[in-house]
Amino acid sequence: MASQPKSIHDLIIKDANGNDVDLSIYNGKVLLVVNVASKCGLTNSNYSEFNQLYAKYKDQGFEILAFPCNQFGDEEPGSNEQILEFVCTRFKSEFPVFDKIEVNGENAAPLYKFLKSGKWGLFGDDIQWNFSKFLVDKNGQPVERYYPTTAPLTIERDVKKLLEV
Repeated sequence: MASQPKSIHDLIIKDANGNDVDLSIYNGKVLLVVNVASKCGLTNSNYSEFNQLYAKYKDQGFEILAFPCNQFGDEEPGSNEQILEFVCTRFKSEFPVFDKIEVNGENAAPLYKFLKSGKWGLFGDDIQWNFSKFLVDKNGQPVERYYPTTAPLTIERDVKKLLEV
């Protein structure tokens, strides 16, 4: 069995096109990792605020990593191609979208196992719903966890603080 990752930079994941992405490319960047869904009631507000945050801070070392997940209410049923089309066409999002994953249970992606081991939610370590957010520092360590209903713009202060360190 592989050793436990010491940071998210130790992981390799698939992007929405099936290519391997070594997360060490994000070393030195502040990350917002979020499980997304196209048909959720929170979709419009989250994507529009993600875009605002991303536009404002991407040149200062901020990235948003979006992970489609269909584990909550069957609200991300499409293929990776359909998801990319939706995100890029409807929201004009420029941040990376990755392969559809599971965030809870036996088949949870290693990235989410690592993130959940650090910051506990109100309901133990499981992700409660679409758009749960993890703020990750420049060293690849989760430093904050936000509930699905937390509006992305309300965490701007936390993002700025990590970018300034």
